[in-house]
Amino acid sequence: MPSHKVRHISTVTYFSALDKFRSVPATKQEGVLARTHEGEPGLPRGRNGLPPEAVRAAQRERLLRSVIAAVAASGFSAVTVADIVRGAKVSRAAFYAHFADKEDCFLAATREGGRLLADRVAAAGRHEPAHRSAEAALRASIAAYLGFLAAEPAFARAFFIDMPAVGARAVQRLEAAQLSFARMTRKWHERARRENPSWPDVPYEAYLALAGATAELVRTEVRHDRIRGIPDLEDTLVALHLAILAARPWRAS
Repeated sequence: MPSHKVRHISTVTYFSALDKFRSVPATKQEGVLARTHEGEPGLPRGRNGLPPEAVRAAQRERLLRSVIAAVAASGFSAVTVADIVRGAKVSRAAFYAHFADKEDCFLAATREGGRLLADRVAAAGRHEPAHRSAEAALRASIAAYLGFLAAEPAFARAFFIDMPAVGARAVQRLEAAQLSFARMTRKWHERARRENPSWPDVPYEAYLALAGATAELVRTEVRHDRIRGIPDLEDTLVALHLAILAARPWRAS
C-alpha cells in the first residue's frame, strides 16, 4: 500500500533542490510534466546527496512525470509499472512506497497537472477593476488555459484522451475539474456584472456548459494532433463566453 507519511514538497522546491545534481532533457518537446530520467543516474544519496525526505519527494515527482510521458506515448492500458519506473529511474519498491498501482500513480499525476493548470488560470485572470476590464481578465484566463496545454502536449493527451477511459475515479476527476472551472467562471462573472449591470444573470448550468464546451473544443484539437495550435481557440472561446455571459452578439468572421 502507498505510504501516507511522505510530506509534499512543491514542484518549484523540488527543482531547486535538484538543479545542482542533474540537467533535465527536453524529451521530445513533450513538456515539463512529462520529462523523464531514463538512461540517467539515480538520485544522489549520502553525505553529498539529498536528504531522505527530499529523495522521497523527488522519487514521487519523477514517477508523476514518467507516468504522464508513458501514457501519452502508449496509452494507459498498454503502460506497465515497469515502464513507469524505468522512465523515472527509481526502483519498483520506491513506486509501491508511493502508489498502490499504475492507476493510482496516473490519477495523482493528472491531479497535480490539473492543479498547476488551475493555478495558472486563476493567476492570469485575477481581476482588479482599477487596472483591467472584465473582458481583459476573461481573455487572459482563457489564454493561460490554452497556453498551458499547448506547452504540455503529453499532459494534454493523457488528460483529454486517456482519462475518460481509465475508470470511474478518473471520470469523477474530470467532472470535478469541470465543476472547478465552472466555479471560477461564475466568480469572474459575478465581479464583471458589478461593472456591467446590463450583463445577464445566468443559471449555474450555463457556467458548467461553458466548461464542457471549452473542454470538448480542446479535446478535438488534441485528438487530431493539433496540440500546438490550441491557443488559436482563444478568440472563439472568448466570443462564446461573452455571447452567453454578456449577451454580446457574435461577430462575423
